[in-house]
Amino acid sequence: MFISTHVIAFRLSFQPGISLYEQVVYAAKKAVVSGQMRPGEPFPSVRTLSKELKINPNTAHKVVTQLVNEGLLEVNPGLGTVVAALPPSTAGERRSLLRTELEQLVVEAKKLGMKLNDVEEALVDHWKRLDAPGERNKP
Repeated sequence: MFISTHVIAFRLSFQPGISLYEQVVYAAKKAVVSGQMRPGEPFPSVRTLSKELKINPNTAHKVVTQLVNEGLLEVNPGLGTVVAALPPSTAGERRSLLRTELEQLVVEAKKLGMKLNDVEEALVDHWKRLDAPGERNKP
């Protein structure tokens, strides 16, 4: 089940076996690092996160605190919490955001008996289909 609201700019897929806290932190990090949420944009308040995602306010507070501690968010007294300006992310940081999805892809491909080059070809095909005109070969 995906949850996305007009108030919260990231998508969340609740997964059994992974704490809600970790899932929300991951989704928010992914949105910030990928540029889906831009520097200076307001980040949802603890109350909004709690209400919209239907999570405990303490969990929502813990998420915001974690993101502030990691430098992804800034708290501006009187203005609220906003997305921080980030240095460019490294390939390793971007790769770590896809860790779970990549693992699932590899497991499924192996279950289907696919070879690495078959998976690479399928990935390239999908990548090309999703590329917007003029966006090819951009990092």
